[in-house]
Amino acid sequence: MSKHAKKLNEIPFSVLDLSPITAGSTPADSFRHTLELAQLAEKLDYNRFWLAEHHNMPFIASSATSVVMSHVAAGTSKIRIGSGGIMLPNHAPLVIAEQFGTLESLYPGRIDLGLGRAPGTDQRTARALRRDLGSTGDDFPEQLAELRGYFDPSLAQGNPIKAIPGEGLNIPVWLLGSSGFSAQLAGELGLPFAFAAHFSPLNTLGALQIYRNAFKPSNVLDKPYAMVALNIITADTDKEAKRLFTTIQQQFLNLMSGNLTPLQPPVDDISEVASSYQLKALEQQLGSSIVGSQQTVKDKLDTFLEESQADEIMAIAQVYDHKARLHSYELLAEITKSER
Repeated sequence: MSKHAKKLNEIPFSVLDLSPITAGSTPADSFRHTLELAQLAEKLDYNRFWLAEHHNMPFIASSATSVVMSHVAAGTSKIRIGSGGIMLPNHAPLVIAEQFGTLESLYPGRIDLGLGRAPGTDQRTARALRRDLGSTGDDFPEQLAELRGYFDPSLAQGNPIKAIPGEGLNIPVWLLGSSGFSAQLAGELGLPFAFAAHFSPLNTLGALQIYRNAFKPSNVLDKPYAMVALNIITADTDKEAKRLFTTIQQQFLNLMSGNLTPLQPPVDDISEVASSYQLKALEQQLGSSIVGSQQTVKDKLDTFLEESQADEIMAIAQVYDHKARLHSYELLAEITKSER
C-alpha cells in the first residue's frame, strides 16, 4: 500500500452509463436521459463519461456504443467520452479503429477507447453478432495488437491496411476486466486498466494487485493507472438510497432467473421479493456497492480508497427515476469536492 493515503478530493471521479431502459419507457427516452446526465456530469466536473456495449438486454440501450458516444459528445463540450467498453471479440478491429478514428476526428482530445474481451451478451446473441464463434476471448491479445497497429503504424507488423480515419491519432486505449486476465495484459503492455467492481467485487483487490505487479512502463504510462467502477447510489437519507438500490438488485435477480425485463421501480424492502438464497447471491454480486446518504457514502468511499488505492473511481447509478439518478450524482460530486 502507498505510504500516502489517497483522499477522495485528490482523485478524479467519472460516470459509467448504460442508457438504462426503465419499465414503460423507450430507448429514445434513455438516450435523452443519457445526454442530460452527461451534461450534468460535465457541469459538475466529472472527469469522463463512458458508455458500455451490451446486447439482447431489454434494460440497456447503449448497444451501438460508438453511435451513442457521438450523440453525447455532440451535446457536451469538454468532458471525455469513452467506451466502458467495446467488446472487441464482437467486431473486426479495423471497424473499431475507423469508428473511433471518426469520433476522435469529430471531437479531438476527448475520446477514450475502453476494450473488453467478453461478448457482453449470451452465446446465441454472440453468434448473431459474429455469425460464427471463431473469435473468442482467447484471441483478445492478437485482436488488441491489430487494433493498436491501425492507430500506430509502428505497431502494425507489416499490415498494409490503413484505418482512415484512425491512423496516427492518439486515442487512449484502456483494458477493462472483471478478473485477472486483462489486468495481467494491461500491466504487461503498460496500458491503463479499469476494473468492473460493480458486478465482480470479490476479484477487485486481487486484479489490481496483478495489474500493478505486472506493470511495465510504456510510451503510454510511466506507472500503473487503475480505475475502478462501482455502483454508487447517494440520496438524502440511507433509507431512500437503499430503496433506490432495489432497482439494481431486482435487475440482477432477473438476470439470474433469465427473466430479462426493463429496469423495475424500486421496492421498499428487497427481502420481500428475494429469497434468503437470492439475497446471498446479491451480496456476492453487488457486495462492493456503496449506497447511502452523503456521510455514509463518504465513509464507505474513504474505506474503499484506502483498501484499493484506486487512481480514479467511476460511478454507475442504475436508478429507476431519472431525477433521482441525477440527484445521486449531484450529491456524490459534493462529497468529492468537499475538501477541495
